[in-house]
Amino acid sequence: MTLTHWITKTLQESLQPTELTVTDESEKHHGHAGWREGGETHFHIYIVSEAFSGKSRIERHRLVNGTLKGAFDRGLHALAIQAKAPGE
Repeated sequence: MTLTHWITKTLQESLQPTELTVTDESEKHHGHAGWREGGETHFHIYIVSEAFSGKSRIERHRLVNGTLKGAFDRGLHALAIQAKAPGE
């Protein structure tokens, strides 16, 4: 299973988003720290979930990062997160 698929599956199961886009942006970081051949090191996540209602931006990011701890263990280097509650 690719890291992209694992991230998508994990977020869907854990946070039950109404919208989710997982984008591998590794090629934009070619030659930077953490980059490696084959990609799957730098991702952008856009997620809308009821789980973020009433939470600050920092709390939302902590929730996503905690949910994806296993991705960092599998070689994820950087994660850009846009996390919103429904209606935002």
